[in-house]
Amino acid sequence: MALKVPHRILVAPSGFKESLDAPTVASAIAIGVRRALPGVAVDTVPIPDGGEGTAEILAAATGGVLVPTTVTGPVGEPVVAHWARLGGDASGTAVVEMASAAGLRLVPGDRRDPGATTTRGVGELIVAALDDGIRRIFVGCGDSGTSDGGAGALRALGVRILDRDGHDVPDGGRHLVHALRLDLDALHPALADTEIVLACNTHNVLCGPRGVARVFGPQKGASPAQVEELSAALDRWAEILEQHSGTAQFDIRTGPGTGASGGLGAGLATIAGARIASRFDVLLDSGLSGIDLDALVARADLIITAEGSIDFQTPHGKVPAEIARRAQQVGVPVLALAGSLGRGAPDVHDVGIGAIASIIPVPMKLEDAVANGHDLLVDAAARSMRLLMLGSAVACRSKGRGKKVERQVAAVTAA
Repeated sequence: MALKVPHRILVAPSGFKESLDAPTVASAIAIGVRRALPGVAVDTVPIPDGGEGTAEILAAATGGVLVPTTVTGPVGEPVVAHWARLGGDASGTAVVEMASAAGLRLVPGDRRDPGATTTRGVGELIVAALDDGIRRIFVGCGDSGTSDGGAGALRALGVRILDRDGHDVPDGGRHLVHALRLDLDALHPALADTEIVLACNTHNVLCGPRGVARVFGPQKGASPAQVEELSAALDRWAEILEQHSGTAQFDIRTGPGTGASGGLGAGLATIAGARIASRFDVLLDSGLSGIDLDALVARADLIITAEGSIDFQTPHGKVPAEIARRAQQVGVPVLALAGSLGRGAPDVHDVGIGAIASIIPVPMKLEDAVANGHDLLVDAAARSMRLLMLGSAVACRSKGRGKKVERQVAAVTAA
């Protein structure tokens, strides 16, 4: 009896934070799949999720270009970042990838304190696009190394954040506890006729028990004491923003997406007039990417997705959960690969992911896993396909035996 080999596999991963971007992850998985199943058709669709690689993916998809721009990095030193000037039907649109200016990978390991880092460089990228004549800007929010409520970005756009003595509050989220008022007199004039859309994970909120300081602060290097200090500072920042919210119909503290990229969502939405939107609605379903993901999902026999860590956060707006949601609608099975499996990883089965696997086959140092991420992904994809074929072989053999028994019973009954 012939094995049931999948004819078409869709590879639709996100990037691995601080290690591999989404196109590289997709390519590595495809290599591993073809190593085990040489004749299978593989569609690779790196998923732009607002984080690292988003601008590059969308520039390539639309025939646009990346524009290198030197900006202030998250620890205050210059970095060469980029924004994308899109082409084709999206001509006149820019994509600002906040991770290229303020991503966690730009924060040295010994300087990881989200109360001290700044999004100033993100604002400088927006200014570069504005000064280039762009009046429609999508800001990809993801993989940030900051938690300053977007204060740094607003400073770059001309906002002054003042304390009770009229002095400028220093960069860094922790200093916002001293903020008293904003001076908007020098706000970049082009913002008045510019559409800014924040493509973000709308599960992230600014304040409260699920606020960015408490949920993401430890991941960005904050100690328990620093988490509490930063949480109090962002509460104060919310009070300041509320003074300028006018008729805005959203909750600055706990509204969907206000905590995007360490609160960048709240700051840009309130002061720069940005609209907060689901990153998948913006980057996948708006036609911006040129990717018909649902059509590719529907024609696949198997989908392989991936992210750096599968854990309790994955079901809440991460790429594997979004891929599984779409796959469930048409009954396509999903396998998810990850650099690591953390607390709550099995919960992803509840959102439609059939199986999960770590790409790390033996215990190793994190730096070694990051350095060898590409090869580990290739090997893990190949192993997964071999396991899939083994399962198919068992199923075919069991089915064959079942039919043999049925024939024997029928023969006895007839006699």
